[in-house]
Amino acid sequence: MKSMLQPSAQLTEYKPSSYNQLGTFYDERYQLMWYFMHASPRPCFTPLLLNEIRHFHGTVVSQNRSSEGRKIYYIALASDVPGVFNLGGDLNLFRTLIQSKDRNGLLRYTTSCIEALHANICHLNQDITTISLVQGDALGGGFESALSSNVLIAERSAKMGMPEILFNLFPGMGAYNLLSRKVGVASAERMILSGRIYTAEELYDMGVVDILAEDNHGERAVYDYIQKENRAKNGYRALRKVKDLCSPITYEELIKVGEIWVDAALQLGARDLRMMERLVARQSAKHQGAA
Repeated sequence: MKSMLQPSAQLTEYKPSSYNQLGTFYDERYQLMWYFMHASPRPCFTPLLLNEIRHFHGTVVSQNRSSEGRKIYYIALASDVPGVFNLGGDLNLFRTLIQSKDRNGLLRYTTSCIEALHANICHLNQDITTISLVQGDALGGGFESALSSNVLIAERSAKMGMPEILFNLFPGMGAYNLLSRKVGVASAERMILSGRIYTAEELYDMGVVDILAEDNHGERAVYDYIQKENRAKNGYRALRKVKDLCSPITYEELIKVGEIWVDAALQLGARDLRMMERLVARQSAKHQGAA
């Protein structure tokens, strides 16, 4: 738990909390639920982390449908790993499944990613605002996850990008759909095909990042945003409904994109897999350096 994250004296751990790669905390004053990723052995989307995120989403929905207990109107996704938001897909798992030509295994993993992503895109089909707070690196699927929230807040030193083209692939869990909605098709394609890593400030100027926070002030920026939305909640949430209506991202289209990604992944050659292996080593080093 980050020491700065205490603007409310009513911050309490959410129960039940039996997660291994996810920490959850509820701020009663702001009706805000935080969930912090700390995947292992690398800070990426492991199958266990994805399962825990989906369970967490289900728990939030159940809590809001209950006639008793706390209500949740904001959920904020962040990381407990210093310097890393999330490094994306489980490349070690990808490499194993590709080498064994396990299409069903790749499709199961892809579907798990899409289920978690789409739930966040549609704010759990609840009257909830989803927020991503990026402190550190958000790459590939980590960037897609950050983009899937209604509001993307990033600290100035954060870096984000999609390096998949470096190993002859593309980010297949929603990057094209989400970036197109924010910056248009042409810019989305340029970003994906460049493999570039962007600074938070660059992405803010492009309109990808919604709020740029100073380093070590990201949590404060989350609360400032909530206070701002609460002052005009009716207008904010009505406009969000308009966005969902006019620029929808459906589960079905994400699944179809995911299937294209799976088939493309199975076409990767030995050189591409070696590059993937090198990136796995970098992920591991990043995690060890942050530990």
